[in-house]
Amino acid sequence: MHAIGIDIGSTAAKVAVMAEQTLTDHFVIPTGWSSAETAGAILSKLASSGINENNSKIIATGYGRVAVPYAHKTITEITCHGRGATFFTDQNCTVVDIGGQDTKVISMENGRVVNFTMNDKCSAGTGKFIEVMANTLGVSIDNLTELAASGSGINITSMCTVFAESEVTSLIGRGEKKENIAYGIVDSVVNKVKSLCIKHGRDHHYLLTGGLSSNQYILRSLENSLQAKVISSSLGRYAGAIGAAMLAQERIR
Repeated sequence: MHAIGIDIGSTAAKVAVMAEQTLTDHFVIPTGWSSAETAGAILSKLASSGINENNSKIIATGYGRVAVPYAHKTITEITCHGRGATFFTDQNCTVVDIGGQDTKVISMENGRVVNFTMNDKCSAGTGKFIEVMANTLGVSIDNLTELAASGSGINITSMCTVFAESEVTSLIGRGEKKENIAYGIVDSVVNKVKSLCIKHGRDHHYLLTGGLSSNQYILRSLENSLQAKVISSSLGRYAGAIGAAMLAQERIR
C-alpha cells in the first residue's frame, strides 16, 4: 500500500509518495487555472507508476484539496504542514511557510500544532507578492533576490500588492537602482513574515517551507531579521504533501 499526499496550492501542486515511512517519490506540477484538471493530471501521473485508489491511501490538502475527488480524506494545510515539519526536524520549532496565496506561521511542540497565524492583508508577505514585484521589474524571482543581495536603502511601505506595485513603478520612474528596489521588495516580505513570527513569541529554531524555502537570500534575510536559526531543505516546498502522506501512512497501519 502506498501513502499519497497531495498539496494543491494556488500556483503549484506538490505530490509525495511514501511507503513504510520512507519517501519513495515526489513531484510538482503547475496548478493552472483548474484544480480539478490538475488533480486529474496527478492521478494519471501516479497511474503511470502503478498507483491508484485501490492500492493506496490518499490525503489531499492545500488551496485546491476539495478538487481531488479520489482522495480518501481532505485535511487542512495547518495540520499537514505541521506534521510535515516532523519529517525535517525532531525539535520543537516554528514553521514558516511562504506560499503563493498566503503565509502561515505554525508553532510545533512535541510534534503537535500548538498555535498558528496566517497573513491577513492582501498578498503582502507571500510568494505572489514577490512574483508580482519581480514581473514589475522584468526579472525572475531568483534574479530578484540576486539583485537584492547587492542593494540597500529602500523601504516599500505599502502593504497592499496593488499599491506596492505602484510604489515600485514610481521608484523605477525616478531612476532608482534596480538592486535597491529589489532589496526593498524582499525586505518588505521579510518584515511582514517577522511580524507574524513575533506573535508566536521568540523562538531559536525556525523551519522555512514553501516555494521559497530553497532561496538562500530569503533564508539569510529571515535569520538576520529574526536573530535566530532558520533551517530548510531542498524538499521544503513539499512539506504539506509530505505531512499529508505521513497522515495517510497512519491510516494504512
